[in-house]
Amino acid sequence: MFGEESSTLGARPSGISGAERSQRQAAFLAEIDTDSLVLITNNPTASRSADVNHRHRANSYLLYLTGWTEPNGVVAFHHSEEKWVSRLYVMPRDILRETWEGRRPGVEGALTGWPVDETVSRDDIAEDLASLLKNCNRVYHIRGLDSEVDELVDAAFSEAELSDPRPILDEMRLCKSDAEIALMQHAADIGSIAHIEAMRNCKPAMGEWQMQAILEGCFVYHQSEWAYPSIVGSGDNATILHYGENSDEMRGGDVVLIDAGCEVDGYACDITRSFPVNGKFSDEQRAIYDLVLKSQLAAIDAVKVGAPYSDPHQVVCEVLAQGLIELGILDGPLEDAKGEDGVRQFFMHGTGHWLGLDVHDVGGARMSDDEVSLEFEPGMVVTIEPGLYFGAWRDDITIDERWAGIGIRIEDDVLVTEDGPVVLTASCPKSAEEIEALVGSA
Repeated sequence: MFGEESSTLGARPSGISGAERSQRQAAFLAEIDTDSLVLITNNPTASRSADVNHRHRANSYLLYLTGWTEPNGVVAFHHSEEKWVSRLYVMPRDILRETWEGRRPGVEGALTGWPVDETVSRDDIAEDLASLLKNCNRVYHIRGLDSEVDELVDAAFSEAELSDPRPILDEMRLCKSDAEIALMQHAADIGSIAHIEAMRNCKPAMGEWQMQAILEGCFVYHQSEWAYPSIVGSGDNATILHYGENSDEMRGGDVVLIDAGCEVDGYACDITRSFPVNGKFSDEQRAIYDLVLKSQLAAIDAVKVGAPYSDPHQVVCEVLAQGLIELGILDGPLEDAKGEDGVRQFFMHGTGHWLGLDVHDVGGARMSDDEVSLEFEPGMVVTIEPGLYFGAWRDDITIDERWAGIGIRIEDDVLVTEDGPVVLTASCPKSAEEIEALVGSA
């Protein structure tokens, strides 16, 4: 397993350089008044049970600006002697703790390996930050992640003197650099291989959890990790958008919907494929699948520089509505079929979202009817993920039995370029013919 397709995977990209992160810092700080202090804290560690913690994942803002991933890290930006100075607070070396938990860069290691001007022990943050807080008139800080830093800021400043750095950083993160795109392409390639392996190894009577194991095992095999909990929903479970139990046995004759993606150096991919457990779509499943795919391809074509962010969603709603009229599932006219009492009964989410350091990345709301203020720019990455869900368990819709229990979603990651959309996940098969040839072929 992971052999044949994995041989096509290219070398892991070198990642984001210290020079690029320093440029990000400079661009960000150019928007900040020099009498201000900026504090970017890390995500807290989260307890799983007793003395076991969940695997720590760095705060995306700290990762974006510094690349620092260790728990309890804090970066402060303060203005001194006519320039901005970056100061990183890190856990000091501790041989006993490192013996149990792993080696730390420590204060000296952090100074040489990360794009910061100064490093200070986290043990000294209270005294050190108190001095910085005295010498500024405004603090940019994201509350709720680090209680010690929150208390220090609250003791020194009123709420009126606090600002949120995220609006500035979110706008910066919208358009990806070449290095970011390379990492996202690598993640997309790994994610595509994982989905292919899941299809190849799919057989009736397998457990949804076994498919999850194939996907996430492939992620780990290629030095990545899941970007979000994997969704493996078969039969009626495929009609639950964020189904997460992955605990049912898959039956021949059902469709399984897999929404799973990995991240590389924090950068995510997000892929959904839907396919027949026994390798052959029924006529009804094939009709719905082909319709969703038709809408997705049309939406991808709408991802053009200068086009409104909402265009792909409008395209999807129109294609799906027209198709459902032709299948006899909805009545016309088309305008009525596009509305809440029409296609939105069966396609209840947006057509996509931004993608980057967060799987639902920052920079704007998700793609839906009324989001027309943003326009596509080169370097943006967006998912395109239309779907149709005919849950047999739902008592709020009326649907012919032959459609009941079918859930189809198809999702790809799309880079906006001057030359048109580039599908980063293009190596993951999605035509019905390709899928039927692949499923169960291992």
